Amino acid sequence: MPSPQQARAQASAITSGKAAPEAEVSPSAQLRALFDRPRLSPGQRRIAQYLIEHITEAAFLSITDLADRAGVSQPSVTRFASAVGFSGYPALREKLQSIALGTLAVGPAEEVRGNELQAAVDAEIENLENLRRDLADPDVVIEVGRKLSSSTPLTVLGLRISVSLAEYFAYAARRIHPDVRLVTRGGSVAYDALLQSREAGGTWVLAFSLPRHAQETLTAVRVARGAGLKVALITDLALGPLADEADAVFALGTGSRLVFDSYAAPGVMCSALLQAMTDADPERTQARLEEYEQLADQHQFFLRD
Repeated sequence: MPSPQQARAQASAITSGKAAPEAEVSPSAQLRALFDRPRLSPGQRRIAQYLIEHITEAAFLSITDLADRAGVSQPSVTRFASAVGFSGYPALREKLQSIALGTLAVGPAEEVRGNELQAAVDAEIENLENLRRDLADPDVVIEVGRKLSSSTPLTVLGLRISVSLAEYFAYAARRIHPDVRLVTRGGSVAYDALLQSREAGGTWVLAFSLPRHAQETLTAVRVARGAGLKVALITDLALGPLADEADAVFALGTGSRLVFDSYAAPGVMCSALLQAMTDADPERTQARLEEYEQLADQHQFFLRD
């Protein structure tokens, strides 16, 4: 009999397919598609990030107000509109308003007020809803999962606040992958680990970068790229220097209503990528899970329910 974990791996295999025409695309996904085409300057990325984070308000700002909110000049906003394919700011604002009005149209009929803890939960529910819409087409997750599965060794990088998610992913990935290397220290220690991984035949790194974003994470990712490794990135920023260095970016909302952030959507994305890895090599997955279950029974790793 398969273990519960093995049964879940078999039953929840991801099926490929494009989103149905009626599938709703999240506002953040629409904006990323709008802004990801050109290579934007740092000032233009600042404008794009402000629009992504404040779409329902920013879509109705004048060019002067938007420039003030984003901390750039008015000519910078005009150049940004041109860079993303519009004749000028009025045309861009019209498009932003259509996205914002669509967001408002599908919002709740009435606001349910609650305390700060409930507001934090509501914000995470919205992050998960956006992720659900983004996953209407799972092909990118499936493809990245295949590449991570075939990289031996597979390096998982997470520094500072991002350590916890990196450790979770690496712990689970070791159940289904023969050589997972976890890097949670920056500087020369990270450089050594990344270079050794490449010399050992590794092809991919899965990196985590969550607020506040560490400079040493950017440096480590650049070292990985310089060594010839491909980088998949789980973060909350669709644009910026880290996203520019990555080969695949999963930009997800994080909960920021309380003193410390919460990571519901990045956690689900970890599980989705792990699922895609199990699907990529089901025979290896089955063999490794069976071996682990035998070892766990032999040494009594877990309490009997």
